[in-house]
Amino acid sequence: MNLVLLGPPGAGKGTQATKIAEKYNIPHISTGDIFRKNVKEGTPLGKKAQEYMSKGELVPDDLVIELVEDRLTEDDCKGGFLLDGFPRTVYQAEKFDVYLKEKNSAIDKVLDIDVEKDILIDRMIGRRVCKNCGATYHVKNMPPKKEGICDVCGGEIYQRADDTLETVSNRLQVYLEQTSPLIDYYEKAGNIAHINGAGALDKVFSEIVEVLGA
Repeated sequence: MNLVLLGPPGAGKGTQATKIAEKYNIPHISTGDIFRKNVKEGTPLGKKAQEYMSKGELVPDDLVIELVEDRLTEDDCKGGFLLDGFPRTVYQAEKFDVYLKEKNSAIDKVLDIDVEKDILIDRMIGRRVCKNCGATYHVKNMPPKKEGICDVCGGEIYQRADDTLETVSNRLQVYLEQTSPLIDYYEKAGNIAHINGAGALDKVFSEIVEVLGA
């Protein structure tokens, strides 16, 4: 099964991706992981990507596509894949569709986890993280037993710099501007399913399983 996962920051994509990959026995592939792996291993593609990343620039579309296509040649992708963070643009989606067609393959389903902006903002500005072990909490939905102290390791809990109202609002706006055309592209292709990501994690996952029909 070849899947693409879309959804704004704070939609719970990471949690759902882990559950999907486990249930359908396919690798969860994020572009961030691909970049880090290639840079760490010093591959030719990694060196190219590093040139842009070290300047704080976005890695160009064609290089991103090349990195993803290279990852999909690995053995664990023979039974399918779950792509997270790719494609990000219509150009990437078009090029990737051409690549898959050449391999006599296609994207089976695009899962768009949809959550209203107000809920996303509330989730993200209420998020707190342990400085020591990285455990996550929420001031309203999942507070620690003792304020400011991690339940897991006793470390200090803090709000990340990118979880402030201004930063979160900006990130969501950028996502919506970038992704709206991509959602339209997959609507026309007829292979997108919109998942209500506002509910409990298990409820969201049940809806995904229902859509995938297995």
